Amino acid sequence: MELKLINEQGQEDSRLEASDALFGRDYNEALVHQVLVAYQANARSANRAQKDRHDVRHTTKKPWRQKGTGRARAGMSSSPIWRGGGRVFPNSSDENFSQKLNRKMYRAGMASILSQLVRQGRLAVVDGLSIAAPKTKLFAAMIRGMGYESVLVITDQFDENVFLAARNLPNVLVLEVNQADPVSLVRFPKVLMTKGALAKFEEMLG
Repeated sequence: MELKLINEQGQEDSRLEASDALFGRDYNEALVHQVLVAYQANARSANRAQKDRHDVRHTTKKPWRQKGTGRARAGMSSSPIWRGGGRVFPNSSDENFSQKLNRKMYRAGMASILSQLVRQGRLAVVDGLSIAAPKTKLFAAMIRGMGYESVLVITDQFDENVFLAARNLPNVLVLEVNQADPVSLVRFPKVLMTKGALAKFEEMLG
């Protein structure tokens, strides 16, 4: 599998040989969907909670007598059928939303996403990315010069200047290889990675 290697002007310099197992895999839509759902579910925090009829602060006094009023029988105002009463099946703060995903399935899903990016022409490789100072203006000009408006940048190592310059750009996200996630790969219309990041991807997922 050959990938497009571009220069800092966004022009194709040459072709780069890459792993077929990682960038030439058939697209498995069901597997990619499962990987995306599991990733987002595992990121959820169970911080919502509702009260049942025992938790609401209501009096336990019977609202009216059992017979003779013509109204329906009522035992207490915390009943779930009353306004302000407790919930029947309340959400709990200790709910577990996590989903188990086998390591092989995750790797195959990531490879399927990367392969689809290559087929759609959304993935490009660059020798390296660096700027002289942590200035958003400099990084934005470099990204625009390469022909990108919204892009996910994957680097092989942390570069403080690049990270600080990019964090104020709403349509640009810079991640290291070990931080790359399937949601970001799918969300951004273009993905740009360094040659070092490509080598690390092949080492991790190949």
